[in-house]
Amino acid sequence: MDMHHQSGEPIVVDNPSDIELNKPSKSRFLFLLFFFGFFIFCWAGCYNLYEHKFQKNEDVKVPDNTKYEPVYK
Repeated sequence: MDMHHQSGEPIVVDNPSDIELNKPSKSRFLFLLFFFGFFIFCWAGCYNLYEHKFQKNEDVKVPDNTKYEPVYK
């Protein structure tokens, strides 16, 4: 079976799953890509802040002259 018209031009078949041909589908895809990318970026940042949070240490020796109410000798 010949895939050409009589003029010699190839037959162009629209692919419904091609996002370049379906603009609403392309827009939706790009929006979801941005949204989930931004969501994962924010989630990773919050998780990193949680993992590296400040650890309180009560054993730190603070000189008496640097306290809020300093004590001098």
